[in-house]
Amino acid sequence: MHSIPTVEVDTCIELRLLVPERPALPLPVSWRYRSGDPYAVTVCFHGADEQVEWVFARELLAAGLDGAAGLGDVEVRAVRNGGADVVMISLASPDGRAELEADAVELRSFLDRTRQVVPLGGEHRYVDVDAELEQLLAG
Repeated sequence: MHSIPTVEVDTCIELRLLVPERPALPLPVSWRYRSGDPYAVTVCFHGADEQVEWVFARELLAAGLDGAAGLGDVEVRAVRNGGADVVMISLASPDGRAELEADAVELRSFLDRTRQVVPLGGEHRYVDVDAELEQLLAG
């Protein structure tokens, strides 16, 4: 397999943290996609002293834009809220659960940009299985 240069798609899409009986809290979030890791999307939350990254399947995000997808740690579902199309993202960890809301148009635009780099279903062409196995066995 020949070496394919890695292409990145980066954007900022604000998420809103839903808090019971309070207004939603805006969270600036970086979204990243790398052709070198074609199945994954990384979401980076920037805090005052640290940043937290969540990595989940690009396919999960795409499926959640049109319905409901995911079980367990990450769930994504499209809803209509006050006349706007939004995407609800539920993240669960041993520390708790967060319900987040994102603008569906912005997420769809991000995903469209990732599809221009690596089409959905074509991810296998961007993975060097031999190199991945070698790295896994060496670790």
